[in-house]
Formats: sequence, C-alpha cells, structure tokens
Amino acid sequence: MSIPKVSGKLQDISPLILGGATFNTQYNDDPYSMKIEDLLYAAFQNNINAIDTSPYYGPSEQLIGDALQNLHKRGKIARDNYYLCTKVGRIQLDDFDYSPDWITKSVHRSLERFNTTYLDVVYLHDIEFVEERGIFAALERLMELKSQGFIRNVGISGYPVPFLYHICSTSASHPKIGKLDLVLSYSNMCLQNTSLLDWYDKFMATGIQLLNNASILSMSLLRSQETRSFHPASQELKDACAGLATTLKQTYNTELAELATRFAIREWLPKNGKTVIGVSNIDELNSALSQYKTILEKSKDSQDKELIELSQKQLGPHFNETWNSGIYRSL
Repeated sequence: MSIPKVSGKLQDISPLILGGATFNTQYNDDPYSMKIEDLLYAAFQNNINAIDTSPYYGPSEQLIGDALQNLHKRGKIARDNYYLCTKVGRIQLDDFDYSPDWITKSVHRSLERFNTTYLDVVYLHDIEFVEERGIFAALERLMELKSQGFIRNVGISGYPVPFLYHICSTSASHPKIGKLDLVLSYSNMCLQNTSLLDWYDKFMATGIQLLNNASILSMSLLRSQETRSFHPASQELKDACAGLATTLKQTYNTELAELATRFAIREWLPKNGKTVIGVSNIDELNSALSQYKTILEKSKDSQDKELIELSQKQLGPHFNETWNSGIYRSL
C-alpha cells in the first residue's frame, strides 16, 4: 500500500495524530520492547500522517527515530509521507531549561534522533512551569531556528487554557516573535472538561493556524482501569470518574474510554483542530480508529448524546474541574 505524500501545510495534518507519550515508562514498563515500527506503519496505512512526541517522554524520540529509519530503509515510507512534531524545554518532571542555548541544542538533538533536516512542528513544552521572560526568550530562539529552516512551525503547549491564550496573544504583538503557528493543550477538550471549546475563537483570533487537542482520556482519568498514580487531579475527581466508569459499564454496557474517545473527537472535528491519540499497540490503535469510523458514520450519535448528558450530570461539580499546573494556579 502506497503512503501518500503530505503537503507540508498545517491544515493538512490528519484529524488524528499519533502521540508518542506512551513510548515511555510512565505508560509502559518496557517501551524498548514495544513494536513501534509496526504501530507507526499501521497508523500511516490508516491515513494518520503526523507524529507528536517530546524529549521529556523518556526514550520516545529515539525509539520513533529508529523505527522511522527502519521503515525508510525498507522502502516503506519517505520523509515527505509524514509530519514530525516534537517539543523543547521540559527535561524531567521538575527540570526545565528554556535558555536559548538549550533550545538550540534540543532542536538539533531531535533532528539527529529523527535523522531529518527539518521538524514540521516544535512546541515549547508545558509553558506554565516557566516565568514569562523565559518563555518569550525561548520563543525568540525558536523563531530564529524557523527562519534558518530547521523548524517549519512554532507553537506552545501546556495545560492551563487561560495562560496558553495569554502567551499566544502576547506573542502576536511581540516584535521578535509574532504570530504563533499553533497551540496544543491537553485534558481540556474531553468528556470531563470542555473548556477548550469556549476559548477556540479567541485563540484563532490571534492568528494561529491550528488549535490542537491532546489526552482525550485525560491522562488515564477517563477509563475503567485505575487512574495512573502521577495524575495531578484531586482524589474527589478521580473517584467521580471511577464511579462514572462503573455506572456506564454496569448499567449501559459501555466503556468510558470508548465513549470519551468518540465525544472528544466528534466535538473537535468541526473545528478542524487535530486530536492527538496515545496508543501502545496496534489493538489500541484499531480501537481508536474504530471509534473514529463510528463518528464519521454517525451510527451512535443519538445513543452517545444520552450517555454524554448522563455522564456530565453524574460528574456534577467535577465537570470542568481543573487542577493546578506549574506556577499557574487554577481558577
């Protein structure tokens, strides 16, 4: 099967983007044993044409780079078959370096890991952990690297939507930065929290081309299995979501993760925003693709509408609840 070439335009990134955060010990005990090459190729065969990762995700960049190189050597793909999106600035859990020198070093390290001469997208990673002066200095350097051809599009990523908007709108009038190309937020357009929808028009008015959505299961919060231990949500919110998962399964024979996947993608598609999906194997990829197909066919729209209303009602005061992140305090 021939994999189509990409145009290079941000708008032509596929509606679903393959996320690389799962290629890390936070989500998988042994990411080196994962069949990433097969997973990437299966995604490409199913019209997913973009990969999103970060140096912060442990070995993710290197594992993806090795898998892509093997696919290149086997003649399965070429560099113009996919978009590469990565991030800079976050090193460890509480370790950030937004200095211009580190930004440059990190970009060139990513280029080497991916064996490429350019990166389609580079986000400044989790900006809410760094003072504004550092954020703008890092963005200035990213724009310099863009002008030199190493990066094609520059963006910011993070959790708190109001702060992301503040940096995005301020950058637009900054003489050495200008309009950003895109913004990525996570856990803010999901079954539990839809606040990103309310901010969509404001973000687009700043001149960005894309507002992307990640972690549609809110970092494991919206599933039947136990929420990951690192999750920063309140215990009350975790308990509310666990109770919802039980209700949906026992009363309606519905998996919370599947309903949440359909909801997030269905709501975001009309915005032409892209959705990052995190999967660990081909079975999980096929499940996500199955939910996507169901959305396109509209076969469960009426049933889902009832369950979504029930779910958000059951969440009660925890619907649209957020948590503190970095130096930003949740409103």
